[in-house]
Amino acid sequence: MPQRLVFFLFACFTSLAAFADYQPRAEHVVANVYALVGPLGQRSDENDGLNANFGFVVTPQGTILIDSGASRLGAEKIAAAVRAVTGQPVRWVVNTGGQDHRWLGNDFFASQGAEIIALSRTAATQEKNAEQQLEGLRRFLGERLRGTQPLPATTRLAGDAVTLERGGEVLNLAYTDAHYPGDARVWLPKHGVVFSGDLIYVDRLLGVLPGSSARNGQKAFHALEALSPARIVPGHGRVCDLAQAKRESGDYYDFLVNRIGAAAKDMESMSEVLARHAGLPAFRHLQNYDTLHRGNMNRAFLEFESAP
Repeated sequence: MPQRLVFFLFACFTSLAAFADYQPRAEHVVANVYALVGPLGQRSDENDGLNANFGFVVTPQGTILIDSGASRLGAEKIAAAVRAVTGQPVRWVVNTGGQDHRWLGNDFFASQGAEIIALSRTAATQEKNAEQQLEGLRRFLGERLRGTQPLPATTRLAGDAVTLERGGEVLNLAYTDAHYPGDARVWLPKHGVVFSGDLIYVDRLLGVLPGSSARNGQKAFHALEALSPARIVPGHGRVCDLAQAKRESGDYYDFLVNRIGAAAKDMESMSEVLARHAGLPAFRHLQNYDTLHRGNMNRAFLEFESAP
């Protein structure tokens, strides 16, 4: 075979491999609890919007899924990852948030007979932002978004913190309202495991969006810290212990509130404050630091400036 043809075929194979569909794989956390740890990068047609962490708990009555993905195709990938571990069908889906990758796979699992569960304000956020999120996802997923139908949680739990039982497992849901309005975390007291939703990021820097609240994040992190979880499945990044979560998320919330928020309340110059804290050695190793840190400080400053 001519050398040029060999090179051409090798290049084609390499290109196809690079763009092969991402398929999540279950990672055992403890006992019957599993995590699906997504890539740290952006949503893409390769990962079907699964650039976040999900998880599930296997029970004798069925599987409890934590979050459902950003599309029907993403939900199908999650379902395949669950089937690789257990024959128990997904009977319950618990949404930790209203951001696209937390819930836009709900319809797929509901069509398979699953109950879709969330705190009431989480479900309200899903309803409010559904069309805007679908439009945004079309930029990343294109035709791979086909078949995705928004289905906000149908079992809506009133109260700021709710304990429920499904399949013999006890789950405690509580609002965090940090990264996105209506966000929540799920605590499994029997296992000492927290699914933090987007309250906690490790390996990559927290993202503070226009609708985020650093103040709420700090409060929610300290409440989670008081649970003394043995293992944390963060919103993004590897499964970790509390010490890593504190170093890479808890301490960053403290910085945003105690340094940036305090400066805003003291009516310091925003530009001077942001310049003073542009370099933080404790966080520079985290992915997305260079692109997110200044914007995070800006939004935290504005939060405290508008509501000291």
